[in-house]
Amino acid sequence: MTQIVLNAVVYFLLFTLTSVIIEGVTLNVVDFGAKPDGETDSTNALLSAWGRACSSTSPTTIFVPLGRFLVGKVVFKGRCNNKGITIHIDGALVAPSKYDVIGNAENWLFFDDVDGVSVIGGVLDGQGTDLWACKRSAKSCPIGATNMGFTNSNNIVINGVTSLNSQMFHIVIDRCDSVKIQGVKIFAAGNSPNTDGIHVQLSSSVNILNSNIATGDDCISIGPGTTNLWIQNIACGPGHGISVGSLGKEFQEAGVQNVTVKTVTFTGTENGVRIKSWGRPSNGYARKILFQHVTMVNVQNPIVIDQNYCPNEKNCPSQVSGVEISNVIYQDIHGTSTTAIAVKMNCSPKNPCTGIRLEDVMLTYESKQVVASCNHAGGITSGVVQPNNCF
Repeated sequence: MTQIVLNAVVYFLLFTLTSVIIEGVTLNVVDFGAKPDGETDSTNALLSAWGRACSSTSPTTIFVPLGRFLVGKVVFKGRCNNKGITIHIDGALVAPSKYDVIGNAENWLFFDDVDGVSVIGGVLDGQGTDLWACKRSAKSCPIGATNMGFTNSNNIVINGVTSLNSQMFHIVIDRCDSVKIQGVKIFAAGNSPNTDGIHVQLSSSVNILNSNIATGDDCISIGPGTTNLWIQNIACGPGHGISVGSLGKEFQEAGVQNVTVKTVTFTGTENGVRIKSWGRPSNGYARKILFQHVTMVNVQNPIVIDQNYCPNEKNCPSQVSGVEISNVIYQDIHGTSTTAIAVKMNCSPKNPCTGIRLEDVMLTYESKQVVASCNHAGGITSGVVQPNNCF
């Protein structure tokens, strides 16, 4: 009887596996008219393949082979019949070289209201260098497009993707649930404006793992409404570090909570781990945040809380921040600062930072001891902490 049952199980598994193989469909974008020459517009080919995949009920792979495929703005629109679409890229998707073609589009590759989509491998080349130059020249320029954005979407995987020279942010996760970003590489010049690597907002259960980010702004920025975010094994630099915020831009604003940032190396960045909010009334908050096992290598501001955030000191509201910051743990933070003040906590007099904890923090500046600058911050220290004069 046992052998009969075993045979039945094996037969069922083999039948199931065979069914999956038979049902799976691969759509090569070349068969839809795409050209790998970097010059022929392949936008419609990509959209046609998406339409076929979206209407199918079988697991479907959209395959982009080797080569450079020029595409304009693409909206991968749901809701789809299919909850198993994979976009597998061996080559590169390339944005138009003239930045004004997509410069006001907000997103270049945009996924809206999709479920169960995976983007695997390949290069996304935003060709943003000319727009960066325009912005640095103080001319009137488009705001720029994000390389890849997801909104109102669930069960998303981004694995092994390389994002190059985005006009603005590289990857944006907005109003999404259950997202895994793994093994991505993000590259932009250290002086490229507003090129955040990964931005998350109004989203839950997002995991960002095993990735390398070099950019001109935050490597990872965490916006309002982010909950249950896990960030681990990240190399950041150049860039502005990993930032919670900016928060408090609006009075009615969703809070940030349950964020873990661990095993991160910052190299030559402007900041390390940062929480920032505008100095104006707000009902927002940031709480239950853990920064753990962090290495700083020549970082200008390793640990920062700034509740009077105002970049370039322009149009500053000059009010008291209403964002409540509480229960923030810094654990096993070590390395080198390029300034003597390695810990800066500039909190709100109306809503002081509470429940701050420094555990085993060891930072140095030119082989000397560093100092802390802390206002309206309350907490405790444990283990060896240097600087030790914050609370």
